[in-house]
Amino acid sequence: MRKEAFAYTMPKHAFAPVLGRFQRWTLDSTLLENRLGDPTEREVLTHISPEGMALLSEGQTLPVLIYLAPFTSSGPARAGWKAFAETLPQRHERLVKSGAMKPAVLVMPDTFTTLGGNQFVDSPVLGKWSTWLAEALKPAIEERYATNGKFGLIGKSSGGYGAVVNAMLQPNVWDGVACHSGDMGFETMFMPTFAETLTHVSKYGGAADYVAHIQNAERLSGPDFHSLMICAMAASYDPRPSTIENPLGIVLPVNTETADILPEAWNQWLKFDPIQMVHAHQQHLAKLEALFIDCGGQDQYHIQYGSRKFVELLNSFEIEHTWEEFVGTHSGIDHRLDLSFAFLSQKLA
Repeated sequence: MRKEAFAYTMPKHAFAPVLGRFQRWTLDSTLLENRLGDPTEREVLTHISPEGMALLSEGQTLPVLIYLAPFTSSGPARAGWKAFAETLPQRHERLVKSGAMKPAVLVMPDTFTTLGGNQFVDSPVLGKWSTWLAEALKPAIEERYATNGKFGLIGKSSGGYGAVVNAMLQPNVWDGVACHSGDMGFETMFMPTFAETLTHVSKYGGAADYVAHIQNAERLSGPDFHSLMICAMAASYDPRPSTIENPLGIVLPVNTETADILPEAWNQWLKFDPIQMVHAHQQHLAKLEALFIDCGGQDQYHIQYGSRKFVELLNSFEIEHTWEEFVGTHSGIDHRLDLSFAFLSQKLA
């Protein structure tokens, strides 16, 4: 009997060399002063495709796409080599070469923090990241590159959240936004996980002591990543005054004995939920030249439910946007960047 041959498929690896201009520079700003002790000087990576360089040599200008990284990642990580994957500069060059997107200045800043990531809002704990994007990073890009004055924010998860939230927080600064599986619907996202987080951090005495432990730990355990993320959310949405007992001012929005939600604290979180924010800032989203939102229908963090509510509100306010719900989870969705890169570059060119 002949043995059946089985076909094994492997994820594609991008071997294409980056042929355009790839630059690294640093930007220091007091806006990023923070209680964590993280540096205020940050590395910024930029990439322009060969076609974009040709346009610049002819005296033309380019739109700018700023990539906001998801939690536990940063801009430089997305520009670096990775097995069976494609870097952002490689993706940029492939899409431009194929004609799918217009050339742009692709910007990949280092926005990582000691708490594991960034929600791109202003906080005394992490720094004034929202203001930094608008008042430090954007002007620095304009000084270095010949832009057409059009700036777009693009990101996944926390980065997608940062993109859509900053369109509301910083009116008339950003022209386009692409939000892939961005944090929305805090009740379904965060509330079910608070008891789990509380159990984990209580072993160290509380959130403040837990973060102090993490800052001195040699390595992180599996549960640490989620617990640290929740602490980062508390630092972003409800930072408390610094005290001797709690120098960072990080407090979870739950009763430490019963895990019941503390309404006053939780309401502070909800003020940063895009579903709540859109009511007060709908006019800012309406001014955007491009608004792209998507989410996987099987997202393990249940962001699809909040995304659907957010899109319903956009429809009710008659805000022009593009919405797609795709088959997939929160993981392995980098291929969706092909759509948003093309969408934003064409709208902002």
